[in-house]
Amino acid sequence: MQDRCDGFDSREVHSISSRRPFVGYRGGMNAADSPDTGPRSILHVDMDAFYASIEERDRPEIVGQPVVVGGNANGRGVVCAANYLARPYGVHSAMPTRTALRLCPHAVVLPPDMSKYAAVSREISEVFHRFTPLVEPLSLDEAFLDVTGSRGLFGDGPEIARRVKEAILDRTSLVASVGVAPNKYLAKIASDLEKPDALVVVDPDRVQEFLDPLPVRRVWGVGRVTGEQLEASGVQTIADLRRLDREELERQLGKWGTRLWFLARGLDDRPVVPDREAKSISHETTFPEDVHSLDELRSWGLNLTEQVAARLRRNGIVGRTVSVKVRFHDFETVTRSVTLPEETNVTKTIWTAAAKLLEDRLPSPRPPVRLLGVAVTSLSVEKPRQRTLFDDDEPGDETGIDSTLDDIRQKFGRSSLTRGSDLDRRASD
Repeated sequence: MQDRCDGFDSREVHSISSRRPFVGYRGGMNAADSPDTGPRSILHVDMDAFYASIEERDRPEIVGQPVVVGGNANGRGVVCAANYLARPYGVHSAMPTRTALRLCPHAVVLPPDMSKYAAVSREISEVFHRFTPLVEPLSLDEAFLDVTGSRGLFGDGPEIARRVKEAILDRTSLVASVGVAPNKYLAKIASDLEKPDALVVVDPDRVQEFLDPLPVRRVWGVGRVTGEQLEASGVQTIADLRRLDREELERQLGKWGTRLWFLARGLDDRPVVPDREAKSISHETTFPEDVHSLDELRSWGLNLTEQVAARLRRNGIVGRTVSVKVRFHDFETVTRSVTLPEETNVTKTIWTAAAKLLEDRLPSPRPPVRLLGVAVTSLSVEKPRQRTLFDDDEPGDETGIDSTLDDIRQKFGRSSLTRGSDLDRRASD
């Protein structure tokens, strides 16, 4: 979802006050309440214009100007991020950089520095872990936190959210938006409603009152195509969606219609899963506009792969199966996987497999793409490896390079050390 540009006082909490009990559902996506603690307290923390905000922090001379982080406008570069001053011109992520400059000719365009952004992300992760061990990263700039068990130490969910925002600001000089709710789905919607610098609370006793007035496109996974299909049938708001029979939704949208039926009621029992307990480590991104170019898909795929590999290494985990998830413009979703000969957390190895899946295993001709994800599964704890005298060219050597890069980037926060040859054609090509 696109961030809104209207101002917001971080000291203010938007809340729905209590009036009726939270609706549960025994059969599936209910809120997983504990009889001892009541409804869960889930935070969704989303950094505001993350890449662009880091560049503004580090380059005071560009503050107050539209800023675009992306590849070279003279090549096949794409926009990775845009600050809030660029967005009113129609600039958004996944857009070709040349298009962004046509819309906003006076924008400052900066090349992405993923190692710097990853280093800042690690600082933010350290803040999260001060408050709870139950942290599930979604990307470099957002994560879910389950703070249910932390309320006795730090206060209720809204108070913990305030403290998380303050701690991130103190540590990084960056602003986060936070949604507080009894489940992940509601928390993610809440964090996006009043950006930037938001703190939005969903009272578990008035979930439906919170959801009903919202546009139907606020529902997770309802993009342009599904949104147009629903709106054409008179479904404008989540309240309209909730009034539809489950059978009617299934008839219109298949299995996805069943999920929408639950989401319209705010029902989601998925736990917050830390990396070490996850069955897979993945990152995905939904593009504001469909992506047609394979070069753009490769650029985004490499970005996602680097984040996945870094999370694997950070948690001492390796995996054997690499998967690419692609959702096309008509909402058809395909997943392609390959099992490697050996477990790995090496960026180059994972990307080689993911790139081949993108190039060789998708339909031809390839429809426009609205979502891309990269995942590693079949996880296990990394085992110590006995090196031999003659193994300089073996995969373990790449692991050492990755680990060294991770350590140096975490310490210095910038691209202090780079590979002699790049893994792939970057977005700035």
